[in-house]
Amino acid sequence: MDKERFSLLLLEPGEIYFEELSVFLCEETSIKNKNIETEKNQLGRLKICSKSLVFDPKDLSKPLIKIPFKECAEIRKIDDRHLRWLLSSEKNVITISCNQYIEMLEGNILAPYVFKNVKKTFFFLLNYANIEVCLRQISQLYRASTLPVLEQSQMIAAIERGRQAKVQFDPVWFEDLYEKVVMEIVGNKITPLVVNPGRILLTTSTLYFQPFNTIEPHFYLKIPLKEIKSVIQRRFLLRQVGLEVYCREDCEVKYLYLVLNTQTERDKLYNEIMIQPSLELDESNQEKITLLWQNGVLSNYDYLLYLNSLADRTFNDLTQYPVFPWVIADYSSQNLDLDNPETYRDLSKPVGALNPERFSKLKERYEEMPHPRFLYGSHYSTPGFVLFYLVRKFPHYMLCLQNGRFDHPDRMFNSIPDVWRNVLTNMSDFKELVPEFYDDKTNGDFLENRLGINFGYRSDGSRVGNVILPPWAKDVTDFISKMRQALESNYVSANLHHWIDLIFGYKQSGKEAENAHNLFYYLCYEGAVDLDSVSDWSQRHGLEVQIMEFGQIPKQIFTKPHPQRTCIYKIEKPLSCTKIGKEAAKKGWTIKAKNVITSHKEAVTAIAFTEQYSEKCIVSVGHDSLLKIHSVKDLCQQRSVALSNMPLSSVLVLPDGKTVMAGCWDCSIIIYDVEFGKVLDQVLGHEDAVSCLIWGSKKGILVSGSWDCSVSVWRAQFPYTNIKPASSLLARLEHDTKVTAVSIDHNNEHIASGTDDGDIFLWSLDSRSIIQRLPGHSSTVNDIAFNPDGTKLVSCSDDRSFRVYDTTAGIQVFTKTVDEELKCLALNGAVFLLGGSHGTLFLWDLIDVTLIQQEKKHNGAVLAVNILENENSVVTGSDDHKLVIWSLL
Repeated sequence: MDKERFSLLLLEPGEIYFEELSVFLCEETSIKNKNIETEKNQLGRLKICSKSLVFDPKDLSKPLIKIPFKECAEIRKIDDRHLRWLLSSEKNVITISCNQYIEMLEGNILAPYVFKNVKKTFFFLLNYANIEVCLRQISQLYRASTLPVLEQSQMIAAIERGRQAKVQFDPVWFEDLYEKVVMEIVGNKITPLVVNPGRILLTTSTLYFQPFNTIEPHFYLKIPLKEIKSVIQRRFLLRQVGLEVYCREDCEVKYLYLVLNTQTERDKLYNEIMIQPSLELDESNQEKITLLWQNGVLSNYDYLLYLNSLADRTFNDLTQYPVFPWVIADYSSQNLDLDNPETYRDLSKPVGALNPERFSKLKERYEEMPHPRFLYGSHYSTPGFVLFYLVRKFPHYMLCLQNGRFDHPDRMFNSIPDVWRNVLTNMSDFKELVPEFYDDKTNGDFLENRLGINFGYRSDGSRVGNVILPPWAKDVTDFISKMRQALESNYVSANLHHWIDLIFGYKQSGKEAENAHNLFYYLCYEGAVDLDSVSDWSQRHGLEVQIMEFGQIPKQIFTKPHPQRTCIYKIEKPLSCTKIGKEAAKKGWTIKAKNVITSHKEAVTAIAFTEQYSEKCIVSVGHDSLLKIHSVKDLCQQRSVALSNMPLSSVLVLPDGKTVMAGCWDCSIIIYDVEFGKVLDQVLGHEDAVSCLIWGSKKGILVSGSWDCSVSVWRAQFPYTNIKPASSLLARLEHDTKVTAVSIDHNNEHIASGTDDGDIFLWSLDSRSIIQRLPGHSSTVNDIAFNPDGTKLVSCSDDRSFRVYDTTAGIQVFTKTVDEELKCLALNGAVFLLGGSHGTLFLWDLIDVTLIQQEKKHNGAVLAVNILENENSVVTGSDDHKLVIWSLL
């Protein structure tokens, strides 16, 4: 134990520590003998608290003595005639008679508290304080303890407010002369199981917390705003009143968790912090983090920690401690086979539904239950469950939570196989795990009794010591290592999104939760009760206790199915994305302009590639109605032909390399034979300009989009045979506004379309129906493209943003806004390129979604960009009539 033994954990939950006095705890005989120097008298500090007095002796071998006010029979100033020598010599003695007192930490050893159910009188000789003032303060608190709960709480609150009003923040503590106060308010600092009130002061450069007592190691906490890396609004006891501040590594204060009285006060403080010019927060984008996890850049462990934080779960609040899943279901084998699916728990089901026999009984009880009904009366995470796992590491928390006692030895966390068996069979045990089970930095310290605490003896006579591990674990380090490997395994990576749906997502509550058999007691859910509207203090306290004991459902993060992971994270190798291709692991991508071709008379609108006589060529079209073909190698123009008297909007080359299709503003699709230099066909496929074309090689289909608000799907072949609108049209997909962009996935199963008003749709080619309407842009969608495996869709728009969607889940997983309108895009699986309205070409990493490079070689908007596969070349076309050839390395 530390030398500073007194802490707020020794008090009742919610109890307030006010101040301390220097005193002697005197024996009655030594006072009568006029000898306060005897060894029986102890020098120490008397802590005045809202519900008790705690004597903390200087001698560490002596126990702390806690005297609850409710157990006191009398508190008075000593006035016995034969002790008048004390008064005459200006000695002040308070005598306290009680029916019970508590001894704690005797010998400075952490152990269950000793409750002394005997009548005893304590004599405290005050060394410096005025006895009249002290006695008046203590007597006030003593009187409060005799009142009913409601009146007691109100009186203590009034005493607390009176004391707080006397505490002022001294401007001398400011960092500099130019610091100005922005906001000053009373709030609470939160640590596990402890609420400590104080004054919060925000200035133009610093955030201060000044506690109203002296329990903190510093008289005030000081956080320079420039050292803050994140500010998170938190939920506390199902109320949106919390604010957690995280600081950078070199800051003295690592974090500060504050709780205000109301949401209005919390929101005001948050807003004031966020607008301070000196604040420089780290970038944190939920959608980007999800995408990093999907791409294998972020581990399952780190992603779950991130989701817990988003859902108001924090290590500083045991009522909302981070929750992790059981992933292994085998705790009896000698060897753990992580390649066997049978080794793992079904992550699509809550713990309570894993055992069919138990679940059947729970379901029967549920059907007979009056509303509000629930399947599980016990939650998967409560303070009790957290400390059940962590009692060996944090025994003082358990003593605080259980009024100075550890749990019965037989009910403690003694064996991992036994706990797993219990959560599968017990009708009231559905707990999940805590992050420590997968954190290889802890070395499994919570599984061993390293502090040598005496937790007692089990019914079989064995002493509670280290946790019994599964047969497949050599020691605690090996156990944690294998648990982490299991969490990062292929099986868990492929199924973790199901568990996320249950805990943080759309199956958390409502009809989807009912369908998923994921229903808990109603007080576990945010919004089930409005604590601010409960005026009865005793009723409100009772509800707060129930909320704490029943557990709290995390804040809902996702309202749609969570996307599945597409890449596997390896602990020893952070990136392994076989679906994306070998280029995904390549780092250091750069673009460099090589050549410029000035050829078109007006804006270049589309680019494709072909091969003529074993030579790679660039095919381009523009508003000048011209189709141009240039050699990539020597830049020589090989063909220039006017296909129409109207602008050309799009171009593609069929796999034969000879047939070119171009979309035109005259409502037609023009088919041109490069080898023979003639127009083969002109199909009037739409009633307005053809805006975009895409080829589906696997099914031999042509997809065209038009300003007539439709997408047409045509049966097409190569060598080319005529497309006849009457017989070749397979489907017509109607939209409400102009179609400006289309794309088809690699397997030719889905089409994506973007419109003039910013909408984005996913269509099934088989059913010719809409699968998803994705969260769109606020302006025209200029381009859209699937990644090689079809799991992602990228779009760009005039609203200056690009977006990345998960096509399986149908949700947006990332968005980013830049400084110019985005007119076109191209991707190859590892990177993607964006063309901007100011002539900038942006190169982005698709795996970790970071900007690699941006270059400007055009004097007008970049309207077209394409990547020449296997040639490490990119070609851009612009409003400035030019083509630029880039190296992609």
